[in-house]
Amino acid sequence: MEMQEFIPIDIFCREHGVEITVISALQDYGLIEVERIEEAEYIQLSKLADAEKLVRLYGELDINLEGIDVIIHLLQRIKKMKAEIQVLQNRLGLYEEV
Repeated sequence: MEMQEFIPIDIFCREHGVEITVISALQDYGLIEVERIEEAEYIQLSKLADAEKLVRLYGELDINLEGIDVIIHLLQRIKKMKAEIQVLQNRLGLYEEV
């Protein structure tokens, strides 16, 4: 993988005003993936929005790791249910047009 696909943890933490231990705690709890390349740790740019959301929940809203885990799980369920509803509405629309 190319280095343009990653952001170093130390830069991420500095820009968001959090300690590296916050990222470590989120990683230990399985909420965030950190890539280790050589001696440094990185976050994938494709996961940057998720990492920022987690940091806001943990730091700004003062939600503990267990609470964040529940929130993320519920958001994933809502997203899945919305997709299912869309599929069902599309199928229903086929019958309503006739």
